[in-house]
Amino acid sequence: MKLILIRHGDPDYRNDSLTEQGEKEARLLAPRIPKLNAKEYYVSPLGRAQRTAELAMEGLDEKPRTLWWLQEFNGPVRRLDSPDKDHVPWDWFPRDWTVVDELYQEDHWWEHPVFTNAGIREKHEAVIKELDAFLDAHGYRREGRMYKAHAPNNDTIVLFCHFGLTGLVLSHLMGVSPMILWQGFISAPTSVTTVVTEERSEGEVQWRCTAFGDISHLYAADTTPSFSGRFCECFMNEDERH
Repeated sequence: MKLILIRHGDPDYRNDSLTEQGEKEARLLAPRIPKLNAKEYYVSPLGRAQRTAELAMEGLDEKPRTLWWLQEFNGPVRRLDSPDKDHVPWDWFPRDWTVVDELYQEDHWWEHPVFTNAGIREKHEAVIKELDAFLDAHGYRREGRMYKAHAPNNDTIVLFCHFGLTGLVLSHLMGVSPMILWQGFISAPTSVTTVVTEERSEGEVQWRCTAFGDISHLYAADTTPSFSGRFCECFMNEDERH
């Protein structure tokens, strides 16, 4: 089975929709969608993902089904350097998180006070419970750190969602702390991430990422990807997010 996780277009967070650039990106994504030959489509309840799916699936007979747990994974959390302001869980300065061993660990990352104070473990467990139930319904049941294929298939399932949620999903499938993915990777708006099952022994499944954050549809249209989710490449770059 293939899971295709698509990040929404360049966001207008204030209105929970897309910017003009985000709408352009979603329309440029549209020619790719029919080629996926997906069996099912699902979408986050948030407006920026809903609008992306609407534009990207324009012309298709299928309509995506909304799943609450595909919404952006949020805290909000109060960062060590900014205790009076709400932040998303992956917005940390490297000097604060890289010195904490627990944040690198699959089963302990949520124990940091920044996360415990925000109830992140409970929110994480709620999402993971839904993810595993979803995969079970599609033929793959979690057992320990592996999945057992009780109804193996070659289906393709598309999920229109968010960067933070994508990192959380991949971390669970691969058995690592989401901090590794949140801090070490970034998926640009409308990027396509693909994870597939590998069943090398009958009934025993591992998930593997074959593409992360693919934005070839933007490059093909000579369109510069939006900067959303990234921080300045050099501190002196005043036009980039700090």
